[in-house]
Amino acid sequence: MATLLHIDSSVFPHGASASRSVTDAFRKTWQEQHPQGTVIYRDLATNPVPHLTADAHTAGFADPATHTPEQAAAFAERVRLVEELERADAVVIGAPMYNFTIPSTLKAWLDNVILMGRTAMTEESRIKGTPVTVIASRGGSYAPGTPREGFEYVQNYLEAVLRDTLALDLDFIVPELTMAPHNPAMSELVPLFEASRERAHQDAVVKAKEVVERLAA
Repeated sequence: MATLLHIDSSVFPHGASASRSVTDAFRKTWQEQHPQGTVIYRDLATNPVPHLTADAHTAGFADPATHTPEQAAAFAERVRLVEELERADAVVIGAPMYNFTIPSTLKAWLDNVILMGRTAMTEESRIKGTPVTVIASRGGSYAPGTPREGFEYVQNYLEAVLRDTLALDLDFIVPELTMAPHNPAMSELVPLFEASRERAHQDAVVKAKEVVERLAA
């Protein structure tokens, strides 16, 4: 019985968030295709994880037998998040772009689960090769060839962290121009936004089915 880890980080609630609607489409398809499966859900906006502290950071490089009480408590929280990730057979992450990068709540989660010698920089990692689908929604367009291509720090950063550091099998779905319905200056881009939104939902359905088929093989 496979497990999906579903993470949302949008500050907007369901119904008002572009990334949440697409992660929901992925999750719904996953559950339809794999009704016996398990879903672990984390909403980092409503229930943020602790940001990395000195105690949590240094504890990751020290023998647990030498941990101070403060290090032990902080490290226990990191281990809980790591174990949650290790239980997942697949991951879907909502990662909207805020001020050119990911939400700080998602960065906090990543800082906790990147644990040298366990999830990173080791051939013994239990998460290596786990399929992860990132819904990288954004208000404008930062695609190659656009004027703001150089300001795209979501996909670049997550490729370095999720693929290169954690050795996950990474795919992106990118609904863009999400501010078009709300910004009068972008009104002429609404049709492009609608097409991007529809394509993202279709891609989420296809990707979820692909992941389920892969795990069943």
